[in-house]
Amino acid sequence: MFKSKLLATALTAAAFMGLAALPLTGVGTARADEPTIGLAVANLQANFFNQIKQSVEAEAKVKGVKVVVVDAHGDSATQVNQIQDLITRGVKALIYIPAGATAAGVPVKAAQAAHIPVIAVDRNAPDAPADTFIATDSVAAAKTLGDYVCKISGGKGELAIIQGQLGTTPEVDRNKGFNEAMANCPGIKLVAKQASQEWSQSEGFNIAQDMLQRHPDISIFFGRADALALGAAQAVKVANLDHPVIVVGFDGDTAGLIAVKDGVLAATMTQKTQAMGRLAVDSALELVAGKTLPKEQLQDAVLTTKANVGPFIAQHP
Repeated sequence: MFKSKLLATALTAAAFMGLAALPLTGVGTARADEPTIGLAVANLQANFFNQIKQSVEAEAKVKGVKVVVVDAHGDSATQVNQIQDLITRGVKALIYIPAGATAAGVPVKAAQAAHIPVIAVDRNAPDAPADTFIATDSVAAAKTLGDYVCKISGGKGELAIIQGQLGTTPEVDRNKGFNEAMANCPGIKLVAKQASQEWSQSEGFNIAQDMLQRHPDISIFFGRADALALGAAQAVKVANLDHPVIVVGFDGDTAGLIAVKDGVLAATMTQKTQAMGRLAVDSALELVAGKTLPKEQLQDAVLTTKANVGPFIAQHP
C-alpha cells in the first residue's frame, strides 16, 4: 500500500515536470479546424489493444479527426509522461487505456485539470473515473463463460485460474463474474490461482507449468485473457497428462479465435473491439461538443466456441 502511494506520488510529480516527449504517431492530415484526439494505449503488443487502435484510427478518418497515438509498453510511468505531452500539445479529448492499476488516476486528473474530457476504454481508474467508460460487461461475460465451463465439464473437476494484472478493471470484474458461476457449480474445486503481471502467453505458460507440477490432476484452466489461456494450453500439451484438460480464455483475440477453431481452447468470450473503438471516437466528439454521456457504456461479449467462431475470424465485431 505504502509503495503504491509512493509510486503514485512520484508519477504525479513526473507528469508535471514537463519531461521530454516520447515518440508519437498520428493518423490523418491536420487542418486548422480539425480536432485532435489523443489515444494513450497500455501496450500495443497486445492484439486486443491493437484492434481498438485500428478501429479508433478508422473511425477518426471517417469523422475527419486527427489521432495522436502513444504506446506505454505496459509501463505506468511512461504513460504518465506521454499523456502530459498530449496535454501540452493541446489535444481536445483523450482516449485512455491505463497501463496498470498503479497511478492509473494520475493522467485522468491531469487531463481533467486542463479541461480535456477523458474516455477510458477497457480499464477505469477507481480513484479518478473518466468522463465515460467503455468496456465489455466483464461480470456478465465471465459468468456466461463460467456457466459454460460447468456444463461441458459435467459440473466437476479441478480448476486453475491464471489471473490478469491484479487491481485492473478486467481482472476484478472477470473474477466476480466467474465466481458467481462457480458458486452454482460446487463440483468444480479451485486448486490453484495466480496473478500475471502482463497478461502474456509466456507468463501463462510458466504459471500453468508450475500449477501442473503442484496439482497434476487439474482438469480446467481459465486464463483471464486469451494469451494466458494459450500459454496454459501449451503447458498442458508438453505435460503429457493422462486426462483431458478444458482450457478457456477471454478477449476473442485473433490467436485465441484460431485456437478455438483448432480445438486448442474450448471457448473464449469475444469482445467487440471494433465497436468499442468507434464508440470511443464518437464519445470523444460528443464530449468535446459539450454533451453529457453515461458514466459507463458497457458492451456485450459473445461466448465463442468451435460452433460459432468462423464469422469472428472473418470479421471481428
